Amino acid sequence: MADISATLIKDLREATGAGVMDCRKALVETSGDLEKAKTIIARKGLERADKLSEREASQGLVDAYVHGVGNIGVLVEVNCGTDFVARNGEFKELVHEIALQIAAASPLAVSTEDLDPAWLEEQRARLRADGDLAGKPADIQDKMIQGRLEKQLQEVVLLKQPHIKDPSRTIEDLVKEKSGKFGEPIRIRRFARFELGR
Repeated sequence: MADISATLIKDLREATGAGVMDCRKALVETSGDLEKAKTIIARKGLERADKLSEREASQGLVDAYVHGVGNIGVLVEVNCGTDFVARNGEFKELVHEIALQIAAASPLAVSTEDLDPAWLEEQRARLRADGDLAGKPADIQDKMIQGRLEKQLQEVVLLKQPHIKDPSRTIEDLVKEKSGKFGEPIRIRRFARFELGR
C-alpha cells in the first residue's frame, strides 16, 4: 500500500469535495497520482448519482435571477432529498448557476420528455423537407433526421445544453456530479424564463 500524505488527501478533498476515506482509497489506487485520483472520484460520484436518481427529491430551492437592467428574468426550482442539502451554500450556488444557464441559453424544456410532442413532430417534418435528403434511402433519411434532431435538442433542452461556464460538460453532467457529491438526488423540476417584449 502506497504511503499517502495527509496533505495529498487534503488537496484531493479540496478539489473534489469527496470524503477523507474516498480520497485516501482513490490515492492508494493511483499510487498517489492526484489527477488520476480526481478521475476516479468523479467516476464514482456519477455512479452514485445514477443509483440515487430513483429516490424522492422533495426539498430544494427556488431561485430568481434578473439579468442586466431587467430585460431577462428567470425562476427555477431545483429539488434535492433533504433540507440539509437545500440550505448548503454549494447547492444554492448550483441552483443559481442553473438560473444563469437558463437566462443565457434560453432552453425550451428541462428534458426531452418535457418537450411538446407537436413541436418535435414539427421539427422532424421540417428536417425531412430539407433538400439534401432527397434520393437517399428511407432508413438513411431517418438516421440523418434523428442525428440533426439530437443536435437541435442540445440547444433547446436544458439538461443536454453545454454548461456556459464549462462547455465540455452538459448541465446533466453538472447535476449528476453534485448529486453524487451530496449523496442524494438532485432534479431540476421546472423553470420560467421571461424576456422583455416576448
